[in-house]
Amino acid sequence: MITVASCSSSLLPSLQSLPGFLFKSRTFFYFHQIQNPQRFCKLFTQKRFHNALLSPQSSLQFPSHPNPDILLSYLISAVSSCSSISYCRAIHSCVIKSFNYTDGFIGDQLVSCYARLGGADDARNMFDEMPNKDLVSWNSLISGFARRGYVDKCLDAFFRMKFEMGIEPNEVTLISITSACASRGAVDEGKYIHGFALKLGVLWEVKLVNSLINLYGKSGYLDAVCRLVETMPVGNIVSWNLMIASHAQNGTAADGVGYFNLMRRAGINPDDGTVLSLLEACENLGLLKLAEGVHGLITKCGLYANATVATGLLDLYAKLGRLNYSLKVFREVNNPDKVAWTAMLAGYAVHGNGREAMELFEGMVKAGVEPDHVTFTHLLSACSHSGLVKEGKNYFDIMSQVYGIEPRLDHYSCMVDLLGRSGLLNDAYELIKCMPLKPNSAVWGALFGACRVYGNIELGKEVAERLFSLDPSDSRNYIMLSNMYSAAGLWRDASKVRALMKEKGLIRNPGCSFIEHGNKIHRFAVGDRSHPESEKIYTKLEEVIGKIREAGFVSKTEFILHDVEQAVKEDMISKHSEKLAIAFGLLVTNAGMPIIITKNLRICGDCHSTAKLISLIEKRTIIIRDSKRFHHFAAGICSCGDYW
Repeated sequence: MITVASCSSSLLPSLQSLPGFLFKSRTFFYFHQIQNPQRFCKLFTQKRFHNALLSPQSSLQFPSHPNPDILLSYLISAVSSCSSISYCRAIHSCVIKSFNYTDGFIGDQLVSCYARLGGADDARNMFDEMPNKDLVSWNSLISGFARRGYVDKCLDAFFRMKFEMGIEPNEVTLISITSACASRGAVDEGKYIHGFALKLGVLWEVKLVNSLINLYGKSGYLDAVCRLVETMPVGNIVSWNLMIASHAQNGTAADGVGYFNLMRRAGINPDDGTVLSLLEACENLGLLKLAEGVHGLITKCGLYANATVATGLLDLYAKLGRLNYSLKVFREVNNPDKVAWTAMLAGYAVHGNGREAMELFEGMVKAGVEPDHVTFTHLLSACSHSGLVKEGKNYFDIMSQVYGIEPRLDHYSCMVDLLGRSGLLNDAYELIKCMPLKPNSAVWGALFGACRVYGNIELGKEVAERLFSLDPSDSRNYIMLSNMYSAAGLWRDASKVRALMKEKGLIRNPGCSFIEHGNKIHRFAVGDRSHPESEKIYTKLEEVIGKIREAGFVSKTEFILHDVEQAVKEDMISKHSEKLAIAFGLLVTNAGMPIIITKNLRICGDCHSTAKLISLIEKRTIIIRDSKRFHHFAAGICSCGDYW
């Protein structure tokens, strides 16, 4: 490596023209003795230095001899490490004084830097001023725009290059454009580039094919993904990883796992990208055994030390209901970073472990890890799910006062939820009105949920109107308002809301519960008799319902929001999907195993009470994840403290 130490002492006279503070700086004055280029670049982009360079009084002229290539190499390094447009302009001015744009591709580097930092106009102006522009120059401009996702600017430069200048693009050009298309979901533009690549005859280039796979996969065009893989001459690990990820992201995670098995049969060893795609597939499938298999693969392949992989694993376990597994993985991570701490905090939040989340946060701060806005979102959510109003208010205050993090919509949503769940509806409403940001559907939805729980029809109707105007197509808001009216006995108003839904063509999402058994997910709906073991399931359900009724349980038929007879209500509520899944779990799992169930909607009050008593009488742990959080039922108690 060429270092500044090799420069001739004849460079030193040029330093006499530096402003006083730089000339007196021992670090810069002896820069010819520095062995580390990064230190030079860091000094070069200091604010005072670049201001001095831009000053009209500055007479700084870097020498063109005896070794201008040495200084040029450092300028190029400074450009690549540049972190702001103003710094880039400072280096630009230095180049104007001492070099030609064509020297060492410095012009290309500056163009790419401006574009990378979001200075599209600066990049374009700089590029237009360059006297000699070749394919590398055009690729620098296009790749810079691509990193920012400027699809239109990429295509504009592409058309200028080809049709105005007559320069033929290469695979590097096309990879940059397809990457930009993938980041913005610009499928039609990507298809055009795909066709152009076909005509140009460069689809043999694996990196280009991979970029097209990424584009089509993110856009849900799985048929196009498969055709590309089948026709590419030689794939690599990236190709396989993209295949797995594409299927995991588009609802066909089982096919993604199948491609992983094909990859192994082809003798290709997985890497961290493979494992991360598999973890995503596991989350979508909800299969704990598959997750445990991936865990074993991680250990076998020596990827456990990878913080990103370990974080993905602990996050997966938390989402599958095994928080104890998550904590074990977290404790085995050496020097966990901010993402790992935040993932563990998120796990505590969704399981309603507010006190544990607070302890973890304090441990994170003591470890010297700086929390960010995502950390505080999960911390406030944990306080909300545990009813920790005082603590939540304190964290909301110190977030800005101590850590300088301005509250975002997610934070306000958590605070409204925290206040609303505690019955402080007026305080929650006042907070929304005082927000410096325009409240979104999540913020209003948090207050709407509290209105439902506490039966505040008047405020609930006002909030519902706000939600209808923000998102007229969200059926959940209409259903919640209808349920509020029904719970209050306002059947005519409830009927009007349902008629409005029908008029808008909105369909209610039916409640379903899911449970894993035998490497398969079993689905149950209310009153469902489609399962092969349906007779045994209903027999078991009648048995346990009989036991809890003997213990004094009375069905909470007020949760049946239909104007029907009491006997009909009792029959309807006894066949809810959660109850069927619990009965199935009791039939097929061993006594020492927890019964883990996932539901797509909120758990109703009757099913919540039923699960508590079944856990007591059957001496079983039942874990139910609804659309908002986990409920851990054991010995007749729920982890949420009946607070959800």
